[in-house]
Amino acid sequence: AAGVPKPLPSSGPKSLREMPHPLATSSSEEMGPALTPSPDLLLPRSIADKDLSLPNGTPVDTSSPASSSSLLNRLQLDDDLDGETRDLFVTVDDPKKHVCTMETYITYRVTTKTTRAEFDLPEYSVRRRYQDFDWLRNKLEESQPTHLIPPLPEKFVVKGVVDRFSEEFVETRRKALDKFLKRITDHPVLSFNEHFNVFLTAKDLNAYKKQGMALLSKMGESVKYVTGGYKLRSRPLEFAAIGEYLDTFALKLGTIDRIAQRIIKEQLEYLVELREYGPVYSTWGALEVELSEPLEGLSACIGNCCTALEELSEDMTEDFLPVLREYILYSESMK
Repeated sequence: AAGVPKPLPSSGPKSLREMPHPLATSSSEEMGPALTPSPDLLLPRSIADKDLSLPNGTPVDTSSPASSSSLLNRLQLDDDLDGETRDLFVTVDDPKKHVCTMETYITYRVTTKTTRAEFDLPEYSVRRRYQDFDWLRNKLEESQPTHLIPPLPEKFVVKGVVDRFSEEFVETRRKALDKFLKRITDHPVLSFNEHFNVFLTAKDLNAYKKQGMALLSKMGESVKYVTGGYKLRSRPLEFAAIGEYLDTFALKLGTIDRIAQRIIKEQLEYLVELREYGPVYSTWGALEVELSEPLEGLSACIGNCCTALEELSEDMTEDFLPVLREYILYSESMK
């Protein structure tokens, strides 16, 4: 029928619902012979069914949470307890624009307060630009290859579409950089990384970067060959399954992101028309005395629609789209 909307085209050969989750338990027939878990990951049934306990006799609960809400409660409880024992606090604020002969860039103030013995002072305040954050993330990936490094906001923007020096863009990036550092700060391993310490404390980070590059050049190209061999080394088949799942997951989320942005754009265009359309009835009501009451009511109704549509667009822009983008970035980090 003409009134029935057409379904959206699929962005991939399979939907996420059809794909088996790489970490989910399923039969060998469903997973296929190529996705059989490694032998060292399989526990004997006697051990899996046995109640585990710590050396001091405390029982260990190996079962999964009964629901997502119970898991959320556990995470919230852990956050509350962690807040009482936290010994490192980092914030990103005060963006400033620097205009030089060769380039124009934004720096952010990174403030650190800590009681850890690894730091010489209890408080530090340094200024960093985006490429410094990017350097830190690359160093964390090199020195901590077995850990998932939190993602950074996208570096490149389309010229003429997004003004990277506008207050809105700079504030959005500041929040993302602040979240990036806070996630590293809360990590039990990454927060003790020596490169992270230098990033938070060094007044002249460029000197440290040059020192590291000089040391690498002295070591020669052999380091690159060793690293390349490590990356090309054959991995368990579970990695291939997770990689395929992440590719499909990121593809679907990218499709949702584009659709959501198109919806927001159309909502804002419709909002502009409504704001121009509402006052027409107020003017009409002033000219028609007998129809003034219903016309004023219609004008007020259009005004309420404008307010509701504006709130809906703001919620999608501030709450929905950033979460989508972050999931996409995290899927890239996992790869």
